[in-house]
Amino acid sequence: MSQNWTPPPAGGSATVPNYMVLAIISIFCCWPLAIPAIIFAAQVNNKVAAGDVAGAQDSSKKAKMFSFIAIGLGVLLILISVIMMMILRLTGIW
Repeated sequence: MSQNWTPPPAGGSATVPNYMVLAIISIFCCWPLAIPAIIFAAQVNNKVAAGDVAGAQDSSKKAKMFSFIAIGLGVLLILISVIMMMILRLTGIW
């Protein structure tokens, strides 16, 4: 009985975070910036599987950047809205 055995890759498999969860969460904050974050996050696993570790790291970095910017912008806009509502409420306009 003969079995085919495939040895593990020489350099070990590279684990590159894809930040897909972070990109999906950023949809709720600022969706125009979340779309490229999701696209770059989706590219990471395919590039790692193809052996393009440098490309996967670049896509991972871009996904993280777009996600953080989207979340930061969303939080900033929410804070500005809350402050404006408080000001309008205190002045009696609203």
